[in-house]
Amino acid sequence: MKSIVVTGASSGIGWGCVKVLTAKGFQVFGSVRRQSDADRLSAEFGSTFTPLMFDVTDEAAVALAVKSVAAKLAGEPLFGLVNNAGIANPGPLLHLDIAAFRQQMEVNVTGQLIVTQTFAPLLGATPDATSKARGRICMMSSVGGKVGSPFVGPYNASKFALEGLSESLRRELMIYGVDVIIIAPGAIATPIWDKADAMDVSRYANTPYAKALDTVKRYMVNLGRNGLPPERIGETVHTALTATNPKTRYVVTPEPFTNWLSNRLPKRMIDNAIATRLGLTRRI
Repeated sequence: MKSIVVTGASSGIGWGCVKVLTAKGFQVFGSVRRQSDADRLSAEFGSTFTPLMFDVTDEAAVALAVKSVAAKLAGEPLFGLVNNAGIANPGPLLHLDIAAFRQQMEVNVTGQLIVTQTFAPLLGATPDATSKARGRICMMSSVGGKVGSPFVGPYNASKFALEGLSESLRRELMIYGVDVIIIAPGAIATPIWDKADAMDVSRYANTPYAKALDTVKRYMVNLGRNGLPPERIGETVHTALTATNPKTRYVVTPEPFTNWLSNRLPKRMIDNAIATRLGLTRRI
């Protein structure tokens, strides 16, 4: 049975990946940060799922997890690594807590590199590889990894960075035959939108952004709750890991035309449309 590691497996897209990949006959190792999540997923997916307890920013914990996976692989290569774990710390950039921005980048960018470096030998990205088989890496970006939006600047910054990191990594790992594939979801129906709905934006009440923030919050919560099921991303990840000639980037969004326009219309045109819609036109 071929094995795949999925980070951030407790809910949302990570859970969708675990569900699809185990159903297709893979042994999945999924990272979680709470024992209750490990127990829940083990009960749900049975022997095809093995929980790994680590935070992607904790180098020592990731290293211990790799030893555990290597022992279970017993010399067999790892078929795939899905770098999915991530967070979103929204807010207007001029007023954002810098600690929140640092955490955003640490989890969504640095954490992905920590996991990749540590698991790379199991994928065959090492001069000491004993098997000719090579694994693949899926990096979970976003449609927001190419197009920035107001008030999700920290998240956009992390995903833009992840896109560049992934492209560089893909070209560097060609020497080992290990491929790196970007997955870029749009709105997916996951619990993260419940967190967005509960987000307290009162700290920004005395800024010029208060009204626009409330509009964006309502829009994004509605968009997310009506988004694609997380299993759709799981299916795309399966394609990326198994296709003979995979794309370098897969976009999966319920609004493909909007995404197409956002990537092709002149930036100033989009700027003006967003500013008009949100009331961000100059008035100060």
